[in-house]
Amino acid sequence: MCHPLAIRKCSIDFETDPGKLEIRVISHVKVEEKTGVEMEALTAASVALLTVYDMCKAIDKRMEITAVHLVEKTGGKSGDFCYD
Repeated sequence: MCHPLAIRKCSIDFETDPGKLEIRVISHVKVEEKTGVEMEALTAASVALLTVYDMCKAIDKRMEITAVHLVEKTGGKSGDFCYD
């Protein structure tokens, strides 16, 4: 976001839970550089969620985007991280 990165992989996956009326967005981003891409992954997930909101707002404007957070990170200067 603040410096150019050669992104090797970027994907967005969606999981739905019709019983809870939920959509989960999971973003995976990978680079070869010695820097993290947490912000790129969080931005990708947030934009995907905002897109879903935009497409569904005619049905219910009370939708909420919640719990956007880093799930897992490997490598980089700060080391590995796993949200438990």
